[in-house]
Amino acid sequence: MAPPSAAPPAPLHRHGRLRRLHRAAATKMKRGLMACLGPGLITGASDDDPSGIATYAQTGAQFGFQLLWVLLLTLPLMAAIQEIAARIGRVTGRGLARNMRLHYPKPLVYLLVLLLIIANITNLGADIGAMGESLQLITGGPDFLRPLFAILLTILSLVSQIFLSYERYTQFLKYLSMLMLVYVATGFVVHVPWSDALYHTVVPHISANTAFIALLVGVLGTTISPYLFFWQASLESEHVKITPGTEPLTRAPLQTREAFRRIRIDTYLGMALSNVIAFFIMLCAAATLHNDPNPHARDITSAAQAAATLAPLAGHFASTLFALGILGGGLLAIPSLAGSAAYAVGELFHWPVGLERSPRRAKGFYSVLALAALLSVGLVLSPINPMKALVWSAMINGIVAVPVMVMIMLLYSNRRVMGPFTRLSKTLRITGWLATLVMALAAIAFFVTLHH
Repeated sequence: MAPPSAAPPAPLHRHGRLRRLHRAAATKMKRGLMACLGPGLITGASDDDPSGIATYAQTGAQFGFQLLWVLLLTLPLMAAIQEIAARIGRVTGRGLARNMRLHYPKPLVYLLVLLLIIANITNLGADIGAMGESLQLITGGPDFLRPLFAILLTILSLVSQIFLSYERYTQFLKYLSMLMLVYVATGFVVHVPWSDALYHTVVPHISANTAFIALLVGVLGTTISPYLFFWQASLESEHVKITPGTEPLTRAPLQTREAFRRIRIDTYLGMALSNVIAFFIMLCAAATLHNDPNPHARDITSAAQAAATLAPLAGHFASTLFALGILGGGLLAIPSLAGSAAYAVGELFHWPVGLERSPRRAKGFYSVLALAALLSVGLVLSPINPMKALVWSAMINGIVAVPVMVMIMLLYSNRRVMGPFTRLSKTLRITGWLATLVMALAAIAFFVTLHH
């Protein structure tokens, strides 16, 4: 007898149509790599938001190349947990929050989503502020324009999300992701001692220094963040809804091979892009700010400050490229941070959700999205110290990440959720649990550093 929550098998008369769709998907994949890229690429690029840029720049400025190895270590870990989350969205046609609400105690899920929203709004407030500072730096306008620029950029992002179709908006995000490659260009503008950099990339270095441990934990928490799990799973479930002929895999098992192949390519390239960009941000800061005889140059408190400090050390061209990357990262962060919150809330309460829906058909979803962004703007205009807010955001993310990752791993092995798709390769299963263990250790280390 089938489990009560399992979807019924696809009717036999549909198998011929599904085979044709299977062949069409294979043909689409052969037409070009960009056709395979979407949720994974967008999620990976949005991981390098202005707050993340500030963390990577601060790490490079304070400790040079000593923490470059972390970005090599985290690549397979983050790719594995993101692929598993994406598969859940594709197999079930539902986001993570909806699946968790159906299969875990509701008070626990509500608490985790509430903490996720608080962390996202706090993080996004710092991101929006950094965007305003970066645009002011690029234009050379007076300082009082910073909050105005921040507000205008936020409104631009919200209008795009609300009034553009899902397909057009995700295409925009996909190509905006490519803007983040300016950090790779910046790495070749500044002078880098490549032998030292490559040595520290492959040879781990760990120090008992409290500041070192704090930044190590910060890099891990910035690279593997809870909102990324919710965002990519929701985008995958959205992909099911808006792509003609595409259905949850529990109903259309013949689509499995191509769907999982696309997810793997998309996710691993997206996470590789994320870590390559993070690598070059840390590299640029290490090659310039770390070697500055002025100790204040190493005290980076925002991404925009890192861009401004680069100007006298590496030239205005490098500084401008760095600032452009902050703008691109911020425009990707607004939809991912606010959007993951909106998806999570909407899925919890079973509202109509999705960027493919019009505002009239998904009022609750768009209300949460807009409210999250506007509250973040309020943080920018408030006297709250953005770096202290980020510390609290990191703390909340550290609390949320571990139970969410445990739930993701258990959801995948639950036949009531995944039907016949509960099997993971040995490599993917071990790497997913290893990522969970690493984040648990990072959370413990974070709380230890708070007391020193």
